[in-house]
Amino acid sequence: MRSIMEPAAYMLFAVKASILLTVLGLGLNAEWKDALYLFRRPSLLLKSLLSMNVIMPLVTAGLVVAFDLPTTVKVALVALAISPVPPILPKKQMKAGGQEAYAIGLLVAVALLAIVTVPIVVSWFVKAFDRTGEIAPLTVAKVVFATVLAPLAIGIVVRQWTPRLAERVARPVATFGTVLLIVSGLPLLYFSWPAIQALFGNGTVLIMATMAAIGLATGHLLGGPDRGNRRVLALSTASRHPGVALAVAVAVGEESKPEVAAVLLYLLVAIILSVPYIEWRKRRAGSAPSSAISGQGTSK
Repeated sequence: MRSIMEPAAYMLFAVKASILLTVLGLGLNAEWKDALYLFRRPSLLLKSLLSMNVIMPLVTAGLVVAFDLPTTVKVALVALAISPVPPILPKKQMKAGGQEAYAIGLLVAVALLAIVTVPIVVSWFVKAFDRTGEIAPLTVAKVVFATVLAPLAIGIVVRQWTPRLAERVARPVATFGTVLLIVSGLPLLYFSWPAIQALFGNGTVLIMATMAAIGLATGHLLGGPDRGNRRVLALSTASRHPGVALAVAVAVGEESKPEVAAVLLYLLVAIILSVPYIEWRKRRAGSAPSSAISGQGTSK
């Protein structure tokens, strides 16, 4: 992978470290059955993969072909559409009323699948758009292992062996991860802002908002009757793992900085759009009967 321009490279490293700590905090509050949740529910697993790994990439491909976007934006959107669940999302999903086991199970299932699917889709993209570059399964596996699988497994093992210790340190670890994400993310935005500003005024933001909105709607519709699962899948489909997306964008793009800026801009747009969706679901949950909130109801 080509190196990202300094000092943004150090900020990206800190962002990855913050993701690792956040997932470790999740693991300290989880069990193995949570990580394997979707593998014991094949119907829900198929719906989840349909939303994230089939419909969303197809929608993105349609937007990329239909609109005359800068090549850097096309690369970034495809990279985001094929990336797994962002590891910082389960905490956000659970605050929004999502089911914890499903959020963690989706994190694990899609991360594992990405090791195979991301290199394949990248090869298709390179051929379709006459690009150069590739990304090896090992590259994706390293990112997924370092930021998802390893910290989650370590957290679960610590909880299994020493539950009191896990309970004591889970919140501080997760809090430190969140603080580190803010401390590293803001300077990264600052250094990337000139490149981000260059994407305004040409329809890029509108296309990104459309992509995120379709992701929210698709996940919501395919999440099934359980209200919590709907929220989890909606947020997961609209937002993606920044580490994998950046690895793909830099590998396929001709320059690193514009692709990084486009990935960051989409993540900002997706976060902004997810706020009213979360508030809407909270209001619906607050006005629904208790049986529906617990997952027994089927209303939209």
